[in-house]
Amino acid sequence: MKIYDLDLSGNCYKVRLFAALANLELEIIPVDFLQGEHQVEPLLSLNPLGELPIFIDDKLVLRDSQAILIYLAGKYAGEAWWPSTASLQAEVAQWLFTAANEVQHGLCAARLVDKFAYALDKSRALTQAYKTLKILEVHLNDREWLAINRPTIADIAIFPYVALAAEGGIDLSPYKNINRWLERIKKLDRFLYMPGIEK
Repeated sequence: MKIYDLDLSGNCYKVRLFAALANLELEIIPVDFLQGEHQVEPLLSLNPLGELPIFIDDKLVLRDSQAILIYLAGKYAGEAWWPSTASLQAEVAQWLFTAANEVQHGLCAARLVDKFAYALDKSRALTQAYKTLKILEVHLNDREWLAINRPTIADIAIFPYVALAAEGGIDLSPYKNINRWLERIKKLDRFLYMPGIEK
């Protein structure tokens, strides 16, 4: 298995993080993002959207970090991370969609503006980010994990851009439940750090 990767990308990181937690071997292929390597051949044929990560397992090619998490957990990590029961899968999946939607357009977008000078609407991103953080804070008030009372790929999908919030100018200090959740994830066996998320 291999991933075309950018070490500063939260979406790439969630795949590397899950592989580490599930003790899966993953070949990391760094991509020269600044030179646009991800938007030309041969990578553009692997992902016509011109985005990272790109994941390959034998003949399977996947281009979305949430889809990659589902595949890795379902094929290699079993019930612990991706349950087989439909109702439990749905409970986990709703957070995968939150990661791809609200988190991506809020917390991630704010970071893209501040750290990488993307031409995005920072005010709109912050509005979405704070709305999402409020939902997370309330949800975690009486829970340790986002779904089904144990760590799942739901937590892995949401974790990176929340943990990197400061790089988008967002102060997490008022969010006690979120901070406790972040620390619980960091204490998981084989947890993997990335730039911006240090010990």
